Amino acid sequence: MSDEIKVRSSNGNIFADIGLPNSSELLIKAELVHQISELITVRKLTQIEAAKCLGIDRAKIADLLRGKLSEFSIDRLFRFLNALGSDVEIRVIAKPESDAQAKTRVVAI
Repeated sequence: MSDEIKVRSSNGNIFADIGLPNSSELLIKAELVHQISELITVRKLTQIEAAKCLGIDRAKIADLLRGKLSEFSIDRLFRFLNALGSDVEIRVIAKPESDAQAKTRVVAI
């Protein structure tokens, strides 16, 4: 049995790699949710405590941490980060001429 596994290099966005629409938005949401998850972990919050802090019910926290991205707007994720004590800063910078196209990314400090 010689089933060959095909491997492709990623372009840096798994959502684009698998052909999902709005892949850039999905990547941003995933990165923001990752930061929210990290803050919840660092603060050692239970899902119930995190839900209270964010003003949502525990089931929504579970959805958030399981990656149900469609239920949350980027703006709402920004508000969650603020509620967890993090500032959100948006910067617009010129695209380097060497890049084929401009991109949006989340950078955690």
